[in-house]
Amino acid sequence: MYLNCHTYYSLRYGTFSETELLQLALENNVHTLALTDINNTSACMNFVQQAKKANIKPVVGVDFRNGNTQQFVALAKTNLGFQNINRFLSSFLESKTSIPEQPPFLEEVIIIYPFEKVLELNITNFKENEFIGISLAEVNKLRFSYLNEFTDKIVIQQQVTIRNKKDFNAHRILRAIDKNTLLSKLEASEQCLETDKMYQVDDLQNHFKDFPNAIKNTQVILNQCNINFGFGKERTNQNLQRYNNSFEEDCKQLNQLCQSKIAKRYKEITEEVNNRLQKELKVIIDLKFVSFFLINYDIIQHANSNNFFHVGRGSGANSIVAYILGITDVDPIELDLYFERFINPFRASPPDFDIDFSWKDRDIMTQYIFDRFKNVALLATYVTFKYKAVVRELGKVFGLPKEEIDKLSKGIVVGQLDEMANLVLKYGKLIEGFPNYVSVHAAGVLILDKPIHYYSATNLPPKNFPTVQFDMNIADDVGIFKFDILGQRGLAKIKDALEIIKENNPDAPKIDITDVATFKKDKNINNLLKTGGAIGAYYVESPAMRGLMQKLQTQDYLGLVAASSIIRPGVSSSGMKEEFIKRHRFPEKRKEANPILLKIMPETYGVMVYQEDVMKVANQFADLKLGEADVLRRGMSGKYRSLKEFKAVEEKFIANCRKKGHKDELIFKVWDQIKSFAGYAFAKGHSASYAVESYQSLFLKCYYPIEFMVAVLNNGGGFYTAEHYIHEAKMCGAKIELPCINQSDHANRVKGKTIFLGFGYLKSLEQLTIQRILNERQLVGTFSSLDDFLERVRISIEQLSILIRMDAFRFTNKAKTTLLWEATFKLNVSKNRKNQQAALFRIQQKKFQIPELQSNWVENFYDEIELLGFTIQNYFSLVIDEFHPHIKAKEMAQFPDQNVLLYGQLVTTRFNQTSQGKLMRLSTFIDAEGNYFDAVHFTNVVHQYPINGMGVYACYGKITNRFGFCSMNIIQSKKMSIATDPRS
Repeated sequence: MYLNCHTYYSLRYGTFSETELLQLALENNVHTLALTDINNTSACMNFVQQAKKANIKPVVGVDFRNGNTQQFVALAKTNLGFQNINRFLSSFLESKTSIPEQPPFLEEVIIIYPFEKVLELNITNFKENEFIGISLAEVNKLRFSYLNEFTDKIVIQQQVTIRNKKDFNAHRILRAIDKNTLLSKLEASEQCLETDKMYQVDDLQNHFKDFPNAIKNTQVILNQCNINFGFGKERTNQNLQRYNNSFEEDCKQLNQLCQSKIAKRYKEITEEVNNRLQKELKVIIDLKFVSFFLINYDIIQHANSNNFFHVGRGSGANSIVAYILGITDVDPIELDLYFERFINPFRASPPDFDIDFSWKDRDIMTQYIFDRFKNVALLATYVTFKYKAVVRELGKVFGLPKEEIDKLSKGIVVGQLDEMANLVLKYGKLIEGFPNYVSVHAAGVLILDKPIHYYSATNLPPKNFPTVQFDMNIADDVGIFKFDILGQRGLAKIKDALEIIKENNPDAPKIDITDVATFKKDKNINNLLKTGGAIGAYYVESPAMRGLMQKLQTQDYLGLVAASSIIRPGVSSSGMKEEFIKRHRFPEKRKEANPILLKIMPETYGVMVYQEDVMKVANQFADLKLGEADVLRRGMSGKYRSLKEFKAVEEKFIANCRKKGHKDELIFKVWDQIKSFAGYAFAKGHSASYAVESYQSLFLKCYYPIEFMVAVLNNGGGFYTAEHYIHEAKMCGAKIELPCINQSDHANRVKGKTIFLGFGYLKSLEQLTIQRILNERQLVGTFSSLDDFLERVRISIEQLSILIRMDAFRFTNKAKTTLLWEATFKLNVSKNRKNQQAALFRIQQKKFQIPELQSNWVENFYDEIELLGFTIQNYFSLVIDEFHPHIKAKEMAQFPDQNVLLYGQLVTTRFNQTSQGKLMRLSTFIDAEGNYFDAVHFTNVVHQYPINGMGVYACYGKITNRFGFCSMNIIQSKKMSIATDPRS
């Protein structure tokens, strides 16, 4: 009986989820129900799925509105009708235009106009699929309206938006947030009625007892609507099934590609290689995943033809077919990677590759996919109301002062809260977690067999790629599986570094950056890993990773692959990280490993490090088939934890172990290890994919460090700040120059060993000013003086002052103070200068006699901090506090378990939680010689000795030495005072 129901996907309007709507229907004896969210279809597919589980017949459609004005409700009679509704709605969402008062005829769609809208438009001629909706509040109005004569067109349209008074209050708050108004000023026309809720079916029909045709018509409509997406056992793969014209053509092409390209990957095609290839091809063909491989191959080929770097990572690296086709660069034979981790007969869904491109190339590749294939869209994700955002929004709605909102959002509660503050917290909890708006999934691209609108309406986010309104969980449930196309900066750093090397070192030998096999064996490159010299290199530069590699003394590819997974929280929390390091560094400790596990995992000394290790243990320790073992591995991720399939495998694991004679103590010890980390550890192929890119970065860092650091800086850095990468460039032998009128570009550039910082760092310098400078320099040449610059570039005194204070005119050999006076006189402090036309003829600049002005080098430090956000000066030279006797970072190993004093400039710091949930802090510093040291503020000192921003700190603490890697446990720390700006 209900044709117009909302969930909280009627964004900033509805007050409960689609599953709560179904529960409400059961409570009110409703067996058929229509979900019609406002201009949104996000919940439709999950509603259909959950409705069938609740034994309720689902009907779906859309409540078409402009603002809060309902134009009409559209219901889908069939899947085709839903597709037509989605296409119609999308045309307005994508163009951001108003919805018309009456739609054109939509096949297999029922249109219901609200009673008041029919009166307003004076509609008297109705199409076969058009009806008049009457709510409970409008029954009496109908009695006295000419519309009561349209007995075959009247239907019950009782809107359902709330359940009770609390929901109504939440609804009003959501509406106030949406309208950005005080709750007290929210207009009644912007909210629903307090009667817009669900009633028992008998009560609803009783209200319409004088209009029996309305009841009958409503029932007829509900009976006509039947929609099905094929969930559960009916689920089929909805992705593009044929790359060519037929499945047979696809199979033929995949076989031919493998045969033609295998020699490029393997100089000798051994029996092992050939058997593995044939085994994989059989499974891929049997499971009908052929088009998936061909689509990914197509994407990679296009990238290669445009010289776009890519990394194929994830469990796809376990496939020799993917390796041969060039989708991945990890040899699964070399690393003993299980194909079953990627594809196996137990897996109903297609596999997925995560393909990384440079952040600069990703949008181009996404556009190619949209152009190349027919039914393409991006996947959505829901941005929900988080606690801080909720409190801020509600604080504004209730009219709280900003200071109080700030405190509440930070959880600072002092004394008794007043009534309004209590309401903010009360309703904040109520709407926390509600969807706020639909956004774009970070990587998901859908390539489907059927039109996108068969499943969802689409929005058009800023990048102008149509985006569906459902997320990956719903997509998986219905059989839609995403292609992950990601953007990262690591690849851009590699590509840019190669171009910078060509320009700065034209005589350098040609670099084959794909020759990773050679890089893996290079002792100089591997030395960067074990000594912590990987700053700037993709994935291996963080303090935690650098510390781990120094503990492991990582000096080869397999060691780096292991480190990439060991650092993950699951391995660490299970205690296996410490055990692995111990057995790796001290071979005699390997004897302590359980002999059964050591035999299964000799490469990792009997320690589970990778997700594949879960499969190996399940297969060889518990006699599970590899397909079953992958079910177990996936089950640990959390999403599948409740599945009967997973429970059955868990029970079989334990039963098989007992059958094999393993003692319960060992069985459950192994089981607990699997549970503790399987959901967090990497697939070995995933770690190996990262390691390939890391080696490419490390090659450049090792042999072309200055050019590489420029590429890192020009691509937004990485784990650290720009200031720190500039420091690292200095440590590599670079000379750093501030932005210069004659040498700098928008980005950083290098000449020989000198890096000229780019104009882009100057936060207040306008893009137009930068463009004028660069254009003039390119067309006419460098500037000879300030006068020459002023004659050629139109600029305001404010913008010119930025350049002078940054010492960008230092080639004139004049003090900044002198140049500032000259600039002021010569521009006559004219604020209109920037709008004047350039002079037709050169004018003779006046010569002014400027008195000699005093300046202090400390002023440069403060100018750089203000204009750049960092300084290239030596922080230690600014310290005015006394330095007491202390050690240097390189001497830490000489003082194990001793309390010492170290002075360090802060590089990075972050909080971490102990296993008891208490806060601790991890910090990294560089000493006066530029060498690193790490420090830990444990819970007993973390608040007593806080880190207050960048600067030099006196760090007093105990030196610990773990496997040759030294760090400090802070006992006391203090930020050192620095010289003040003499101008202040």
